Amino acid sequence: MSSIISSIENGVGIIRFNRPDKFNSFNREMALALQGVLDDFAADKTVRALLITAEGKAFCAGQDLAEAIDDSGPGIQRIVREHYNPIIKKIRSIEKPVVCAVNGVAAGAGANIALACDIVLAGNSASFIQAFSKIGLVPDSGGTFFLPRLIGFQRASALMMLGDKVSASDALQMGMIYRVYDDAQLLNESMAIAVVLANMPTKGIALTKQLINESMFNNIDAQLDKEELLQAAAGKTYDYQEGVNAFLQKRKPVFKGE
Repeated sequence: MSSIISSIENGVGIIRFNRPDKFNSFNREMALALQGVLDDFAADKTVRALLITAEGKAFCAGQDLAEAIDDSGPGIQRIVREHYNPIIKKIRSIEKPVVCAVNGVAAGAGANIALACDIVLAGNSASFIQAFSKIGLVPDSGGTFFLPRLIGFQRASALMMLGDKVSASDALQMGMIYRVYDDAQLLNESMAIAVVLANMPTKGIALTKQLINESMFNNIDAQLDKEELLQAAAGKTYDYQEGVNAFLQKRKPVFKGE
């Protein structure tokens, strides 16, 4: 059985982690499979938004430590370089919105993969743990990049050093995630948001995502210049013309993501 299950529904590319007996912890096969699905969805024009979630009671417990300490395994540096770094880069560079539905514990790399997504939703029993310090490692999978930007330097430092478990409600209060739903409603509510995004002007959303990425490095002058450039690009899209025409004609727009 594949460790990654993928499907397409209503323009949404759905990705499910599928090692529930291992709390969806990553091994090499699972990491490379996820990369492959992300590439496939990036190239598929019928996919206009992504939804990442997991089978079973956990979202993802991070790295499968049995593989990490296996003398014949890839080793920690290759795991970071070849497994997690490409996943984070693909999530941030894909020109489509990525929704993440965290349906249980998200620990270590599992937490940080979730936080790299564009919109993070969680069930009320979900939790987030920067578990690395408990075994003498440093946060990877973009954790040291995204978490301080989401919740601030002090809280990020404390969570990464102490390895505290953060409940879904506390993660929401901190600004770590967007919304919390009852566990039974999480998947339906998350899918509804992904479908809304899939039917929006996704070319403009992709340009917005690019601006958000670059805002993490630019000063205000550089960011204003980039906004001007990408606004001009957005103004040349089919969806912009359709949106304006629909507004003037008082009808519902039909966007194509073009």
